[in-house]
Amino acid sequence: MGSILIDFVFPGNLKSISPQALILTNMKKQISLVLSSGGARGVAHIGVIEELEKQGFEIKSIAGTSMGALVGGIYATGKLDVYKEWMCSLDKMDVFNLIDFTFSRNGIIKGDKILREMKKMIPDRNIEDLPVPFVAVATDISNDKELVFNRGSLYYAIRASISIPTVFTPLIKDGYYIVDGGVINPIPINRAERFDGDILVVVDVNSRIPNITNQIPEDNNQEEKKYSKYINSVINKLDYFIPQNDSDKIGYFNLLNKTTGLMLNQISLMTLEKYQPDILINISKDSFGTYDFYKSEKLIEEGRRATIEAIKKFKTVA
Repeated sequence: MGSILIDFVFPGNLKSISPQALILTNMKKQISLVLSSGGARGVAHIGVIEELEKQGFEIKSIAGTSMGALVGGIYATGKLDVYKEWMCSLDKMDVFNLIDFTFSRNGIIKGDKILREMKKMIPDRNIEDLPVPFVAVATDISNDKELVFNRGSLYYAIRASISIPTVFTPLIKDGYYIVDGGVINPIPINRAERFDGDILVVVDVNSRIPNITNQIPEDNNQEEKKYSKYINSVINKLDYFIPQNDSDKIGYFNLLNKTTGLMLNQISLMTLEKYQPDILINISKDSFGTYDFYKSEKLIEEGRRATIEAIKKFKTVA
């Protein structure tokens, strides 16, 4: 697939100082941060950012895809605390009420209602005016191209980047269909703006590592299963629009989501192998569901835990 850059600022020179040396000195630990896609698990990016700053890291730039673009973009406005407070206040019914269902052939959720609520708290800004350099990634499926946003409306870039195929309806601009950046670049390391002596920190919330999050009580677990069952039933309603044989058990959209997940995992592995971040923060894809937005406090805590673990490993290497 090709790639189109929207006034993209290319990285600076290669690092002249090793990140390990920075850790062992009194110099500021400046980082370039890359945040992956991952649905509700992307809320964990909030905990990652908070812990990085708590431990003295200074975020100099952010690149994000899908939920990583949303959290990264809001951080770049300086209003992450406002967004966090709102997310942590949401219960299951609040999440349902924020979903503007539209059972069309292109997707089941418009996504406009969520962004309208966010704009009430955090006004839109042009990306080039943000205090922290920010890049969001989306996919132009009409032309098989990657779109990289580092100027223009922040919320437009976010909406483009979170357009998960079959879930959110795509953005349509000049006849072109724009969908989730995770389709082509789930961990946009190559789009991060780099600085001399920076530390490359990458967060992957879709990691295929064992899930070690604490188990919740059985009663609550049953409640979570009911919630997940309802969400999945809504998504699977689209299967009725797709001709199937009686022998088809998995469902068209479940099959699509599973195969897409495997594909994105392979892309992520190749990306991490090619660019090899200084600090890799992994969160298991099995830790939380794609639609568990009402679990924000637990998601944020998981991001914090994974960050502490990754930094310990980094210091050990140093």
